Amino acid sequence: MTTHTPAAHKARLLPQLVKFGAVGAVGFVVNLAVFNGLMLTVFSGVPHATIYSTIIATVVAIGTNWVGNRYWAFSSSRQKKAAREGVEFFVVSLAGMGIPLFCVWLSHYVFGFTSLLADNIANNVIGLLLGTLFRFAFYRWWVFSPKRAHRARAVALAGAPDRGLIGD
Repeated sequence: MTTHTPAAHKARLLPQLVKFGAVGAVGFVVNLAVFNGLMLTVFSGVPHATIYSTIIATVVAIGTNWVGNRYWAFSSSRQKKAAREGVEFFVVSLAGMGIPLFCVWLSHYVFGFTSLLADNIANNVIGLLLGTLFRFAFYRWWVFSPKRAHRARAVALAGAPDRGLIGD
């Protein structure tokens, strides 16, 4: 059984951050491949292709990242209710998707940088960095919160029903 003191929580931060980064790297490769694959094939010459490609690539990467984060990076504090956790993960990920989407929109439509390279920098460098910081914070302190996992285990051991809200 793991310790749930503030000191233990902080001690897990670096290894968890490294695992999160590794999962994110896989998600990045998935996102990059899907984004560029769509831009060069399906959406080639389609108006607003960068927006559509960003959305689809990010949704595919979200699925990949949920599996990696649930079963590896945050495995010690994943929730018993996978569906609820999955919904929370998806909500945070969609909010995080808005960050690179905004960066692509700003770069492409406001600043007029319309090359594939500019779209990749806006999406996969600036947007990815800002979105990653946002997602890690919300995954660690809400979706995969050790306090919630510990509380759920205590409730299960006591035999009482878990009546917690999504945001506990």
